[in-house]
Amino acid sequence: MCGGRGTRLDTEVEKPLFRVDGVPMVDRVFGALDGSRVDTAYAVTSPVAPETRAYLDGPCIETPGEGYVADLDAALADERVSRPVLTVAADLPLLDGTVLDRVLDAHRKGSLSVLVPAARKRELGVSDDTTFEREGREVAPTGVNVVGERGDDTWLVEDYRVAVNVNTLADARVAEQFL
Repeated sequence: MCGGRGTRLDTEVEKPLFRVDGVPMVDRVFGALDGSRVDTAYAVTSPVAPETRAYLDGPCIETPGEGYVADLDAALADERVSRPVLTVAADLPLLDGTVLDRVLDAHRKGSLSVLVPAARKRELGVSDDTTFEREGREVAPTGVNVVGERGDDTWLVEDYRVAVNVNTLADARVAEQFL
């Protein structure tokens, strides 16, 4: 998922093209996908990120740019996409193939949302502005999911590689410390 503008980053560059330790985040995510057992990857782009679309070489799915959920729904409706499908946000520069394979291993059926404790995000010093309660614990979405046909499951992890989403310049500095 790389169709966001990245207004919270407060930079001129579109979020997927924002460089963390000198490398665009979208390249880091594609590197993680290449290092995993994922066979085919599509960049899900939108009109609000035209430079990202122009930058990318591989196959893309163009969405309306109406927000993450609407764009995900549009991508899932594309005839090239079959479920279950691994979805990954472009703002996860610490991902690697190992953690993505662990997500695939954790998926049993239906959909799987990968969550991280909000306390872990705070411990790492990254933004946690999208949190909710799950089984009595404050959690945050990671931007990594498996979308299936029916059923909903969650996987709670503490792994910094999925806990560090880059939404602000401060988040980028934290990511660079890990790199």
